[in-house]
Amino acid sequence: MLTSLFPRVRGDQLWQATLDTLYMTGVSGLLTAALGLALGAVLFLTSPGQPLANRVIYRAVSLVVNIGRAIPFIILLVLLIPFTKAVIGTILGVNAALPALIFGTAPFYARLVEIAFREVSRGVIEATRAMGGGMGTILFRVLIPEAAPALVSGMTVTLIALVSYTAMAGAIGAGGLGHLAYLEGFQRNNRQVIFVATAVILVLVFAIQFAGDRLTRHLDKR
Repeated sequence: MLTSLFPRVRGDQLWQATLDTLYMTGVSGLLTAALGLALGAVLFLTSPGQPLANRVIYRAVSLVVNIGRAIPFIILLVLLIPFTKAVIGTILGVNAALPALIFGTAPFYARLVEIAFREVSRGVIEATRAMGGGMGTILFRVLIPEAAPALVSGMTVTLIALVSYTAMAGAIGAGGLGHLAYLEGFQRNNRQVIFVATAVILVLVFAIQFAGDRLTRHLDKR
């Protein structure tokens, strides 16, 4: 439909760029959720007053997370070029964007996870420990279920950030809608491509926000 309204936009290019963006967002989103959840759990459980309180570990992990959050994504893309080339074998294409996307958003999500866990009633955690529950029970039977709405809400925000990051990565050769807008739109002075690519990105963002809000409300038992 969009390509019929804008004849200077090739449908096959738009479709492939959309698939590339969905691929980068989906894969990096799953890995970001896993890594961010792990880091967030460590931050929470080792913080003062928690079951595994350890000031050294907490400060070390917190420092890593803070550094990861502080580095602008475009700079992170450049810094990770040697690592990306060593792991992926190339610095171009959708797979080459994954390391930067994951390392760029996992620290952000880790902080959201820590905040979500802090909202869980301390009494529930203490009761679980009193009944002999170990760290695995506390994490998977108490913290994650109780904090599920906040975790989903935080992941929704993170996925939206990932969509914008894929567009930024696309501008330097990662593919996707950002690459289409920059290469076919900006460099060739084709404003129709820029407009359509932007419209598709907006649709993706709105869809993620809608789905995230619905799931959050479903999980919230209050």
